[in-house]
Amino acid sequence: MTTHYLDFLALIWFLACWGGYTWYSRNRADSRSCLSNTLDLYREDWMRVMLKRDNRISDASVVGNLERNGAFFASSCLLILAGIITALGYTSEAMEVFATMPFGVVPSREIWELRLVVLMVVFVYAFFKFTWSMRMYNFVAVMIGSAPMPDDSKTSPAAREAFARSAGAICNQAGDTFNLGLRSYYYALAVVAWFIHPLALIAAATLVVYVLYRREFHSDALASLRAGKVFEEANPAGTGDDAKSKN
Repeated sequence: MTTHYLDFLALIWFLACWGGYTWYSRNRADSRSCLSNTLDLYREDWMRVMLKRDNRISDASVVGNLERNGAFFASSCLLILAGIITALGYTSEAMEVFATMPFGVVPSREIWELRLVVLMVVFVYAFFKFTWSMRMYNFVAVMIGSAPMPDDSKTSPAAREAFARSAGAICNQAGDTFNLGLRSYYYALAVVAWFIHPLALIAAATLVVYVLYRREFHSDALASLRAGKVFEEANPAGTGDDAKSKN
C-alpha cells in the first residue's frame, strides 16, 4: 500500500512538473528573451522578406520541410502507441521479464498498467500536437501562395505589413505547437523511469524540467540567435513620438 501511495505521489509530481513548466515558460516568455519569442521574431521577419521576393520556391520548400518534421514525429507516435497497446495485452509476461532485472521493483498489475496508460496518454497528446502543427504549416504554405507580389501596386505597405504579421502569427503558432509535442518526448522518457521506481520518475521529471529550462532560457543557441539580429524595443504607450503626436 505504501508503494501505491508513492506511485500516486510520483504521478502527481510528474503532472505538476509538466503543467507547471508549460505555464511558466508561456508566461515567462512575455517578460524575458527565450528561444520561443526569439524565433517568433525571426519568423515574422521571414514573412516580411518573403513579400519582397519574386521567387518564393525557397520559402515553400522551408515550410514543406517543417511540415515533414511534424509528420515524422506524428508517425513515430503512432508506432509507439501501437507498441504500448500491444504491451498492455502482455502485461503478465512483461512483468515476469522485468522481475528478472536487478534494478527494478515489480509493482502490482494495476500500477504496471497505470504506467503504460500514462505513457500512452503522453504520446496521444504529442500526436495531436504534431498533427495540428502540420496543419498550421499547411496554412502558412497557402498564405505564401496567396501573398501579393513585390510589384503589385494595389497592395499598400500597411496591407503588406498586416499580411506579414498574420502569416508570421500562424507560423509562430505552428512552431510553438510543434515545440509542445517535442517536449512530450522528454516527459515520456521520465515516465519510462517510472518502470524502475516511483522515485526515479520524480527525479527524471525534475531533470527534464531543468534541461528544458536551461535550453529555453540559458542556452548557447539562444545567445547566438539574439546576437544574430538587432531587435527593436517597443515604445511604451504614451511616451516618445507617439505621445507627442497625441498632444
